[in-house]
Amino acid sequence: MIVPDILDASAEFWKKSLPHISIDCVVFRFHANSLNVLMLKLKSADNWMLPGGYVNKNEAINDAAKRVLFERSGADKIFLNVFGVFGTLNRSEDFFKDYPDDLWHKQRFVTVGYYALVDHTQVTPVTDSYSDKCEWMPIDNLPKTVMDHQEILNKALATLREQLSYKPIGYNLLPETFTMPELQSLYETILGQKLNRGNFYRKIMRYNILVKLDEPRKGGAHKAPNLYRFDEENYKKALNDFNW
Repeated sequence: MIVPDILDASAEFWKKSLPHISIDCVVFRFHANSLNVLMLKLKSADNWMLPGGYVNKNEAINDAAKRVLFERSGADKIFLNVFGVFGTLNRSEDFFKDYPDDLWHKQRFVTVGYYALVDHTQVTPVTDSYSDKCEWMPIDNLPKTVMDHQEILNKALATLREQLSYKPIGYNLLPETFTMPELQSLYETILGQKLNRGNFYRKIMRYNILVKLDEPRKGGAHKAPNLYRFDEENYKKALNDFNW
């Protein structure tokens, strides 16, 4: 199914963007004890895709990734992590088989994968001229995706899980204040497994990234759990310094 807007934009991309390199972003949020990812659906198409775009001739690759993410979600100043480069031969050829060969999108592109962790309260999914839907979807119930986007998503999730062993995660996935059980629930959801409460507490406290608040969370029949917030300066330092 040919999307007219893609044809119209092709000439403009040839003028302003670098050929053969693209960006794909895997944007995660944690909401209602579920890990979600931001997905787009092209107009008149059944399959879904990751938010992505191209690198302009006057910008760095990291800046392009930040721009793509901001355009899709409005999210700014967040943790972005490069997790892979994908350049399989003809990785997008079949998807654009009905288009003319000189179409910008039909050229061979190597794509750089970034994952982002965002606070869902600060994000408003945005469609563009090519898409008619931009939605959050649970990672354990995703629709069929285009090209190699499932492979890209799988790699992003595997990288996120691996980095949990030596980097703190959660600054952009939890509200400003939270309890230790809520932080543990986030880790368990990402990892897909239960964690020992005592071991988890000791490991998190080794990062020195949490500030314990004076007031506990109110409500509930049992003893109210303590509230914490992240120490932003120490959190950023831990991202760079910890390597267990």
